[in-house]
Amino acid sequence: MARFARKKHSRNHTYRRLGAAVLVILVFGIGIHLVSVGNVNRQEKSLRQALENDITACYSMEGRYPDSVDYLKQNYGLVYNEKLFYVDYQVTGSNIRPIVTVIRRDDGSKE
Repeated sequence: MARFARKKHSRNHTYRRLGAAVLVILVFGIGIHLVSVGNVNRQEKSLRQALENDITACYSMEGRYPDSVDYLKQNYGLVYNEKLFYVDYQVTGSNIRPIVTVIRRDDGSKE
């Protein structure tokens, strides 16, 4: 019947198990963070590409560059997360390509 008797675990064994559990949770948390950061980077790259494509499409179809980002939203279907990104759109003339800067907002607030 000694086979069913409960063995006493040392404190060392308990600390090892606890340390291993904390390590697994920490590695899992870091992995989720890295995936999240990569996702935001892909969104930013996609937004930059969409802006360039829409600006070029507008110029080729209408013969002029768009006046604002709102014009691109209304007429060319541009959609992006305004809480996450700020688009600085500077027009210098109707026949000069506008200067577009995409800025990531750290706190997620809307200006």
